[in-house]
Amino acid sequence: MGTTAAASPRGVAPEAVRVTGTIRYWAAAKAEAGTAEEPYEAATLAEALAAVHERHADRPRLLQVLGHCSFLVDGEQVGTRDRAGVLLTEGGTVEVLPPFAGG
Repeated sequence: MGTTAAASPRGVAPEAVRVTGTIRYWAAAKAEAGTAEEPYEAATLAEALAAVHERHADRPRLLQVLGHCSFLVDGEQVGTRDRAGVLLTEGGTVEVLPPFAGG
């Protein structure tokens, strides 16, 4: 008899491996986060961003800015991909890029 693995509350499959890396904030995101960077421990971009929301719940402007940001994971644009499907790498980097004026 097989069993079906349930997803975690953050949408991460139980077999996904949590890794550590760095989240780097730029421009308005940096100003609202109050830091240029901070560590993450997560398996996916969705999980890392959920942790940012928890850690910075007292910074509603940051959470608002994050809703308008684009993300680079290890130098690759995330674009419209499902963040729960974007796996993070050990020692990797998530760049948080708010919209920039002028293009």
